[in-house]
Amino acid sequence: MHLDGDAWNDCFDSMEREAWRLETLPAYTMPQEAEKLKRFLAGEKSPDDYTSAWMDEVRQWTSEGKSVGRVHVVTRPLSDYLRFEFEYYYRHHVKVGEDIRILDLTDRENPRLPAQDFWMFDESKVVLMNYRADGTQINRELHEGDPEPYRQWKRIAVAESVPFLEYVSR
Repeated sequence: MHLDGDAWNDCFDSMEREAWRLETLPAYTMPQEAEKLKRFLAGEKSPDDYTSAWMDEVRQWTSEGKSVGRVHVVTRPLSDYLRFEFEYYYRHHVKVGEDIRILDLTDRENPRLPAQDFWMFDESKVVLMNYRADGTQINRELHEGDPEPYRQWKRIAVAESVPFLEYVSR
């Protein structure tokens, strides 16, 4: 089953404890980001007081005792998009409580993680994030099978990664 609009938003609205994501791509093609990415590539940095609707959501969830996290699997050199994402999003998102971690595979083997982005809610509902090779989203698909492999991948990804701020301070 594909999830769009209210059905997709309900995944976040109905979570009781946690939303967690595995990101595996070096770039995501988001039309609404095109102008901001262009400005970043021209040398513009995000303002220190940057805010977003996502940050408001994370603040709300964490105030309710819920957690939001992700691990992004990367290799160096970082793509232009990843440098942009780190500057415009991640550095601000961690300030409001999102647990962002980086798993750098440049000098090591993949610890058996899938090449499939997904969100997992309360370690029970899994939504596969399907993309084209260029990072354009195809769809979001509710996984109808056993969530246990996704729980294991989450444990591996968290254990093998480092917090975002630690990664960028190296």
